[in-house]
Amino acid sequence: MKAPSKWKYLSGAVALGGSLALATALGVPASSAAQSTSTVTYNVSPIAKLAVSSQGTTGSSWPYTPSQCVADFGLSCYTPSELRTGYNIPASANGAGQTIVIVDAYGSPTIRQDLAVYDSEFGVPAPPAFNIYYPSGSPVYNPLQNHNETSWAEETSLDVEQAHGLAPDATIDLVVAPNNYGSTLNNAVQFAVSNHLGNTLSMSYGAPEGAFSGNNDQLSQAEATFQQGTGEHMSFFASSGDSGATEGESTPSSLFPASSPYVTSVGGTNLFLSNKGAYKSETTWNDAEAGECPFGCAYGPFGATGGAPSVLFSAPSYQQGVTGYSARTTSDVSFNASVYTATMIYLGFLGSNNGFYFFGGTSEGAPSWSAITALINQAAGHPLGAMNERLYALYGTRAYSNDFHDITQGNNAFFGPGFNAGPGYDIPTGLGSPDVANLIKTLAG
Repeated sequence: MKAPSKWKYLSGAVALGGSLALATALGVPASSAAQSTSTVTYNVSPIAKLAVSSQGTTGSSWPYTPSQCVADFGLSCYTPSELRTGYNIPASANGAGQTIVIVDAYGSPTIRQDLAVYDSEFGVPAPPAFNIYYPSGSPVYNPLQNHNETSWAEETSLDVEQAHGLAPDATIDLVVAPNNYGSTLNNAVQFAVSNHLGNTLSMSYGAPEGAFSGNNDQLSQAEATFQQGTGEHMSFFASSGDSGATEGESTPSSLFPASSPYVTSVGGTNLFLSNKGAYKSETTWNDAEAGECPFGCAYGPFGATGGAPSVLFSAPSYQQGVTGYSARTTSDVSFNASVYTATMIYLGFLGSNNGFYFFGGTSEGAPSWSAITALINQAAGHPLGAMNERLYALYGTRAYSNDFHDITQGNNAFFGPGFNAGPGYDIPTGLGSPDVANLIKTLAG
C-alpha cells in the first residue's frame, strides 16, 4: 500500500477545540411528549485522518509497524492484534458465545462491507453473526442532510470494527436509531435491554449534563433502562468525552450517559507500544498539554479526554472513599484514545476518500471495554453485570496494581480548567487502563 500524497480530514472530523457531543435546546414545552423528543440531541464527532486510500490498497496485510507509521505519517498506528497484545488479551479470550451490543444513530450504509475489508486486511475472522436492528425504522443515509449523518456513519464503523477486532468470535448486534434525539436513542437502548440482545452494551455518544436541565423525562427514561439492564446482568459503557474537562462548556462538565451511576465511563490515553505490540507506557490523552502531545504533535491538538464531577448524581457507593468527591465523577476506566496513537478503521462510504483511517477519541474506548467485558464473561461462564462495583472493589487491594495500568502523567485541561492525573484513581483516566489477562484471572476466577 502507499499513502496518498495529501492528508485529508473526514468531513465529520472534530474541529480543534470542538466537543464530542453537543446538546441542542429547542425551547419546546416539556409537557408535549412528541416535542420533548427533540429537546436533547446527542451528536458524535469521531476524530480521524486518512491513512491509505482505496486506490492504494493492494489487498495484502497491513504493511506498517507502529514506528513506520510514525516515520511516514507522524502518527503511530495499531492493528487489532497489536492492541490485543498491548493490553495483554490472552489468545484464548476471543468472545466465543458472547454478544456485544452497539447503539448508534443513523448507522452506516456500508458497515457490512467495511467490516469485511477490515477483517481481510488484519486477518480477523468474520464474526459468527452480525445483526443490525432498526427498532424504530431504517433511516435512509443522506449525508447532505443537516443531521451529522456522516459523523454517525464514521462512529458506527469505529464502534463495530473496534469491538470485533478485540473480541473476534463474539456476535455483534448493532441497534440503529433513526435520528439522534435523546428519546430515540433511549428507545434503541430500551429495545436492546427488553430483548436482552447481549450482556455488554456500548454507547459512544453523550451530551453535557446541563442539556438535561428542565428535561428530566429523557434522563429518567435512560436511567430506568440502565437500571433494568443492570438487574438483568448487563454491562453498560459510554465515552467520557473528547474535549477535556469542560466539553465545550464554561466549567467542568460530565457527559451523560457516561455520568450515570449504572454506566462505566471510559476516558482516554496515549498508548505507546513496541512494533510487536508490547506495552511500553501510557499518559493522559491531552494534545494541548505542553510536552504531552506525542511524536512532535505534527498536526496540532485533536482533543483531550473528558472527565469531571457530575452535577446530576451524587457519588455512588462504589466511588465513596475512592475519588475524594461527594459527586459521581467520570472517568471510571480508560483506554487508548489519541489519534497520534491510533486504531486503524476502514470507511467505505466516502467515495474517492474510502480507505483506512487513523482513528482516536474516547469513542474508541467504549466499544473496547464492552469487548473486554465480553471476554471476561466468556471466561467466567456467566455475565458479570454492572462493572463499576466490581472494578472499584479492586482499588486498594493487591490485585489492583496487576489488573490496571495506573496512569499518573498529564491532565484534561483542554483550553480551560481541568484535572490532573496521579497515582491511583483520577478523573481523567479513572482507575486506569486494563491488563486483560489479569482482570480475567481476578474477576472470572
